[in-house]
Parts: sequence; structure tokens; C-alpha cells
Amino acid sequence: MLAVIAGPTASGKSALALAVAEAAEGIVINADSAQVYRDLRIVSARPTAADEARAPHRLYGYRDGEDVCSAADWAADAKAAIAEAHATQRLPILAGGTGLYLRTLIDGIAPVPEIDPEVRAAVRAMPVAEAHEALRREDPDAAARIRPSDTSRTARALEVVRATGRPLKSWQADKVGGIGDAVDLRPLVLLPPRDWLHARCDARFAAMFSDPGIAEVRALLARHLPAVAPVMRAIGVREIAAFLEGSLDREAALEAGRIATRQYAKRQYTWFSRQPPAAWPRFTEALDCDALPDALARLGLAEG
Repeated sequence: MLAVIAGPTASGKSALALAVAEAAEGIVINADSAQVYRDLRIVSARPTAADEARAPHRLYGYRDGEDVCSAADWAADAKAAIAEAHATQRLPILAGGTGLYLRTLIDGIAPVPEIDPEVRAAVRAMPVAEAHEALRREDPDAAARIRPSDTSRTARALEVVRATGRPLKSWQADKVGGIGDAVDLRPLVLLPPRDWLHARCDARFAAMFSDPGIAEVRALLARHLPAVAPVMRAIGVREIAAFLEGSLDREAALEAGRIATRQYAKRQYTWFSRQPPAAWPRFTEALDCDALPDALARLGLAEG
């Protein structure tokens, strides 16, 4: 059995996953791309040390900020964590909002050959607008699907078509390595009321903008990592960095962070509304103490 708790940021995934772990002797496995980095506990809203003491947690803060963690990298690590849980007679519980991670693990990954380093370097050096325009010429279908501001997905699609001569979508038709057919999947997608979610997004960024959160970003900036490193693009890093550098005052940085968090949640909300299979249950209530037993029941579990 494999439980999957997915949804936008601030929707209550971590709290529900912890409740499931305590009710069903589970191990919580991170499926959030920002929470893999040890540099950002506060800013990525990772589970607290107290939460981690209540149940085993895996793949949280286990990578250095300089280490790019692709969906394939994470999926391989997640398979090992799931195997560990099964070997110890525990329920593995995936919890996170990175849809690409979950889709890669469950459905598999396109068998794209290794990209020529020179092609990759040339593509990654291009400004995103220039790369997206090149993608529009070389793979119009991908350009239509990918936002012009999406640096990572634009670069990936462009480097694939240039290195292999085939569009990324063509490769994606032949996915391999997914575990969806080999496990008893118990998914639940959290899609709470938007006003409730927005209020939690605002509260979450306010918590990030604490002295410990600011200290995390200060330490991260001191490492002088490339601006394109995934850890540097995590929600909150840019806004807190602007405050530290003096280009935004505290209130302006707070407002910028609140807006960025809500916009990110909106994109995730849209993705999780449309992309997971229709058979995956959607939980549309605010996830509070009163709603928790129902959420556990929807996963096919009972509160212990």
C-alpha cells in the first residue's frame, strides 16, 4: 500500500500525513521540491523537529542547495524510501505539492538519452525569453504548453529537441519506470476553499519572514550559488533576499512574498484540479481537526 497526499502549498498536507503516520504506523516521505534542501527548513515550511519526532520522515532536507534534484533523482530516492517502509511493515505516505515528482514516480519517466553537455550549456545560458522564442520555432507544441517565464521547463524542452531531434512530448509517450501499477495506491488531493487557502498562504509567509527564516536566506546568499539553482528560486528566497539587500523595505517584501505564495498556490491548485486521474478523491473542505477523521476515511484509513 502507498498513500499519496497531494495539493497546493498551505493546504494541510504535512499535518494530514503526520496524522496518517500516527494512525497507521507510517513513514512520511517528502514530495516537495523545495523541502529536499537542508538549507531551507523555515522558508520551505518543512516539518518541525517536534513533528519529525512523532513519526519517521524521509527525504526532507537531505540534499545540499548546490545539488540539483531532478524529478528522476527524487523518484529513485522515493522508491528506496518506499521499499524501506514496506520492508519494516510501515505504510509509506507521500506528502507534497510537486506534481512532476509524483507523476514521474507513479507514471514513469520518458527515456530521453543523456543530453550533450555542450547543447545543455548553450541552452541554459540563454535568457528565458530567447529560449522560449527558439522553442516556438523548433517545438511549437511545447512552446504552447509552457509559460514563457518558466525557465526550467523551457530549457528542458529546447535542449531535448536540439540534442535528440525529437520533441519532448514524443519521448513522453514511452514512459518507463513508474510504480503506479505495482502498488495499492491510496491517493487524496487536497483542494480546500480558496479563501481559507489564501489566508493560510499569508500566514505561512509571515512565519517564513521570521528571524530564523531571514537567517536561512542570509546564509544561503553567503554561499553565492547561481541564481538559476532551484534552491534560489524557492518561494520566499527572492523576497527575503530583496529585503536583506535593501531593495525592498520590510512591508513591501512581506507583500511581495504573500503575493508570490498565493500565485504559486493558485498554479498548484489548477494543476491538481486537472492533472491527477479523475478517480483520485478530491478533498474540498478546510482541513481542520473536525475534518481530519473524514480525510483519513477517504484514504481508506481510520484514526487511531
